[in-house]
Amino acid sequence: MPVPASEIERLIRDAFPEATIEIRDLAGDNNHFAATVVAEEFRGKNRVQQQRMVNQALKSILDGPDAPLHALALQTSAPD
Repeated sequence: MPVPASEIERLIRDAFPEATIEIRDLAGDNNHFAATVVAEEFRGKNRVQQQRMVNQALKSILDGPDAPLHALALQTSAPD
């Protein structure tokens, strides 16, 4: 079952309320997305740590063999 971009954004926003979030549907199929997340919570963390934080926020739609989100390319950073 596809996941709308709004659900991905909601889950990320729940974890990072003040973040700047951009979600793009790469294939128009609600299964292949790219997300850019800029959050103060990432300050002092390396990229792997930042992406793990986002993956944790999306755990409900990323984990398991029947996970509705097929692919997500992530770009993360702290604000300038």
